[in-house]
Amino acid sequence: MDTIKLAAALIPDGDLLPPEEYERIYPERERAPKAEVTRLAPSPTGFIHLGNLYSALADERSAHTTGGVFYLRIEDTDEKRKVDGAVESVIRSLKYFGIDFDEGAEIASPLNVYGPYYQRQRAKIYRAFVKRLIEQGRAYPCFCTEEQLNAVREEQTAGKKTTGYYGAYAKCRNLSETEIYDNLKAGKPYVIRLKSEGSIENKIAFRDAIKGEVTVTENDQDVVILKSDGIPTYHFAHAVDDHFMRTTLVIRGEEWLSSLPVHLELHKVLGFKPPRYAHTSSLMKMDGETKRKLSKRKDPELSLDYYRKAGYFPLAVVKYLMTLLNSDFEEWSLKNPDADWRSFKFRIEKMSRSGALFDLDKLNDVSKTEISKLSARECYEFLNGWVTEFGTPQDKAHFSDAEYIIKVLELIMGVGGKKRRKDIERAEQGVALIDYFFDDTFRPEYNYRYGKEIVNAVLDGFIAAYDPEDDNSVWFSKVKALAPAVGFASEMSEYKSAPEKFGGNVSDIAEILRIAVTGMPNSPDLCTIMRILGEERSLARLKAGKR
Repeated sequence: MDTIKLAAALIPDGDLLPPEEYERIYPERERAPKAEVTRLAPSPTGFIHLGNLYSALADERSAHTTGGVFYLRIEDTDEKRKVDGAVESVIRSLKYFGIDFDEGAEIASPLNVYGPYYQRQRAKIYRAFVKRLIEQGRAYPCFCTEEQLNAVREEQTAGKKTTGYYGAYAKCRNLSETEIYDNLKAGKPYVIRLKSEGSIENKIAFRDAIKGEVTVTENDQDVVILKSDGIPTYHFAHAVDDHFMRTTLVIRGEEWLSSLPVHLELHKVLGFKPPRYAHTSSLMKMDGETKRKLSKRKDPELSLDYYRKAGYFPLAVVKYLMTLLNSDFEEWSLKNPDADWRSFKFRIEKMSRSGALFDLDKLNDVSKTEISKLSARECYEFLNGWVTEFGTPQDKAHFSDAEYIIKVLELIMGVGGKKRRKDIERAEQGVALIDYFFDDTFRPEYNYRYGKEIVNAVLDGFIAAYDPEDDNSVWFSKVKALAPAVGFASEMSEYKSAPEKFGGNVSDIAEILRIAVTGMPNSPDLCTIMRILGEERSLARLKAGKR
C-alpha cells in the first residue's frame, strides 16, 4: 500500500510543517538538571474541585522547590464539554489559594513561548504527527460506525473477552487500498487509529515517581488518535504536548494508571522520551466505619466553591493539604510556626501511595490557628474579601468603615493581649461574631439570670455613674460599687469565703451589663466594647436592657 499517498488523502492539509521542525520551534528549556517542568491540564468544564487543588499544589511545589516551571494547559479537545469562563474560573480559584502559574493559558508571562496552550489551537501540530504515522504505516483510517462498535462490544462481553478495538476485532486494520479509497469516495466519516504493536502477553516494568515500581500490561488496543472532526484524542494530544512543552513530570490521579500502557506506546511510536509519571492516590473520607473516595454527588466539601463560600482561610486549606501531600509537613510546621510554608522541602517521593484521608475537623483546627495569627488589619482584609463576594448588604455596609472594623477586630481577636482568640475557623463565623457592634444586626435576647428588680437596679445605677472618659480601672470600680445595693459581694474574695451571705458577686453585676450591651453573657472586655460603641449607643443599650 502507498502509505505516502494515503496520508495525503487522509490528512490533505497543505500547510503542515514537517514534524522535525517542531523540535526547533520548541527547543529544550534552559533549566538546572533537577528542575522540574510540571503542568496543570484541566478540561474547561467549569468545575474545579479539591482534587484539582491537591494536584496543582503537588505540581506547583515540585516545580518551584526545584527551580522549575509550572504552567497551565487547557485540554479542550472535547468541544461538547466546554463551559464559557471555565478557564478564568480555574485561574481565579487557584489564585485564591495562592497557586500561581509561571506561564500558560490566559497567563501574561514572558515565558509563554511553548504555546498555544489550548489544544484546539494546536491542531496542525497533531495533524502533522498523525500524517507522519500514517506514512510510516503505524496508523490507519477506521470507518466503523457507532452501531458497529457497539455490536463488537456486545460480542466481546457475551464471550467474556476484553472489550476494545484490537486483534480480530479491529475490523478496519487490514482494509485493502481499494476498500479504503472506496469508503473515502463514498464520503464515509472516519477516525485515525494507532496500529498497536503491543501484546497483552507482555509486561512493562515502570517506575512511578510516587508508587515506585509498577508493572503494567502492554497495550494492544488500536486507540483512536484523531477524531472525525480532525481534533486529536486526549491520549495523543497529551503525548505531543508534554514533549514539546518539555514537561518533565506529569502528576495525575491513579485512575490514569490504566491508560499508562497507551501513553508509553504513543511516546515510543512518536520517538519521544516520556516524562516521569506520578500517580496520586484518591482523596478519601470516613463514612461511618468505612473509608471511601470523596464524591461530587455526596460531598459538598469536594468543590472548591465550598471553601470560598464558607470563608475558609485559603492558607489554612493549603497548609492542611500539604500535610496530606507530605506527612512530615505537619511536624515541620510545628517546629517552624513562623516560617513561610513554601520553605518546606516538598518531595514528590514522600506522597502517600494509598488514599490520603481528608478530615474536615482537622482542617477546621488548622484554619483556627492560621486566623488567630492575623493582625487586625490582615483579618479585616480576609473578612472583607469574603463579605465583598458572599456577605449580606448589611455586612457590606458594616465593612465599608474599615477603621471601625479594625478596632473591633483588635478587641475580638485579642491582638496585643496575652491570649489570642483561636475559635474562629471561617470568615462566615468571624463576620457573625461582630454583628452586635452594629445596631441593625444587634439582636439581644436578654437572658438574665436575675429578676427584674436586680437587673433594673444594676442598669440604672451604672447609667447614673457611667462616664465614657473612664479608663478600665475607674470603669470597673463603678461596677464594684453597684454590688452592695443589690446584696452582691463587691470583692470575689469575700464572696468565696461566704457565698451564702450574698445573692451574687461583682462578676454577676458585669454579666448583667454585658447582656444589656452585647446581648451575650460572655464577651471581650466590656469597657473597651462600650468605648468602641460610643457613649450614645452604650447608654441606649443599657436603657433598652431594662426589664
